[in-house]
Amino acid sequence: MTKCDVAIIGAGPYGLSIAAHLRAHGVDFRIFGNPMHTWLTHMPKGMRLKSEGFASSLYDPDSTFTLEAHCKEKGIAYADIGLPVPLEVFSSYGLEFQKRFVPELKNTLVSSLKRSGKGFQVGLEDGEIISARRVVTAVGLTHYKNFPPNLAALGEEFATHSSRHNTVDQFKGRDVTVVGAGASALDLAALLYQAGAHVQVVARRPVIRFHDPPEDLDPSWFDRLRNPITGIGPGWKLFLCTNAPLLFRQMPQEFRFDKVRRVLGPAPCWFTKEQVVGKVPLIVDVNITEAKVHNGRVSLQLTDSAGTKKEVITDHVIAATGYKVDLRRLAYMDSDLQAGVRSVEHTPVLSSNFESSVPGLYFVGASAANTFGPLLRFAFGAGFTSRRLSRHLAKSADRASVSREPKAKVEAMDRDEVAVR
Repeated sequence: MTKCDVAIIGAGPYGLSIAAHLRAHGVDFRIFGNPMHTWLTHMPKGMRLKSEGFASSLYDPDSTFTLEAHCKEKGIAYADIGLPVPLEVFSSYGLEFQKRFVPELKNTLVSSLKRSGKGFQVGLEDGEIISARRVVTAVGLTHYKNFPPNLAALGEEFATHSSRHNTVDQFKGRDVTVVGAGASALDLAALLYQAGAHVQVVARRPVIRFHDPPEDLDPSWFDRLRNPITGIGPGWKLFLCTNAPLLFRQMPQEFRFDKVRRVLGPAPCWFTKEQVVGKVPLIVDVNITEAKVHNGRVSLQLTDSAGTKKEVITDHVIAATGYKVDLRRLAYMDSDLQAGVRSVEHTPVLSSNFESSVPGLYFVGASAANTFGPLLRFAFGAGFTSRRLSRHLAKSADRASVSREPKAKVEAMDRDEVAVR
């Protein structure tokens, strides 16, 4: 059985950024997962990121390999603001980040996680067993897909979740109904239209609100003061969410949960608007009150807020209904271990260092959003997370596994941070 101090489950922006920082600190760690898996296989090719270029980087300790640096190396057009980042560019950047900063990644999924003595036992799909003193859960959103039961009951031939569609060419010439009002729904609708599908969008919201484009690509200092730009959007509200996640954690539970639900809710980006408005029918302010298969097609009974009913017949339904964190969906986690994690609405209650009620078990990314705020729903939050968590793990690391050279670098980094403060 292989032993390590820290095991990281997940190799997306959070897992890779944390691993890069632990490597610099000299902490003995192992990381498991398919690099950038969610971005490569569960998002449709051709989409573009909602986040601006400056907010779409992974995080190495010295911030030397940003998305901007990658694009400059590869001769790819880049701008901090106003030039949407193609999914393919971000994914290839993440893979290159992994090669440079986390070469020890084991490209294998975790099949089991349970307590073992004072630590944990991590089982891999290839049969290897890892003994870890601490575990960081950095899994992607695909573990938490929200698939309405009435649509899931139709079967995969007739209804799928948006995370299943890396490509949409198979729908050419077919009638497809996309359910949802957020970026995933409208991005998919645009790509389906471009692929030659007959597509329409069905949404509960009375209006589909698109994000506005950046007003000024080079704002003055006064404009920045009036409406500060952050990695998750403009405005003082988002500035506080971005820069004060520890303060957000101190807020009452009801306040935190409400803000995570409402701040930056589902909304497609400005560059998608011209691709769908006037091209794709948008049926809004309706609920799907019945869904069934009839004569080899899907029949959707729609009811609007006035009680008026309408039937839609389609070949396939794609539920772009987002994701909802629920620890019960982490199938690899032992039931006894799950039962030991204190949670509210099935999301973990975490310390200021991301530690759950099970000592040594940490949650980051979307799993930690109800504790630290909307920042943790975005890749941009990996910066705060990797710096804070890596310092905590390094300070409490198994000293026998920490080399002298990285430790000296850690001390230097800590001195620099104090000087900056």
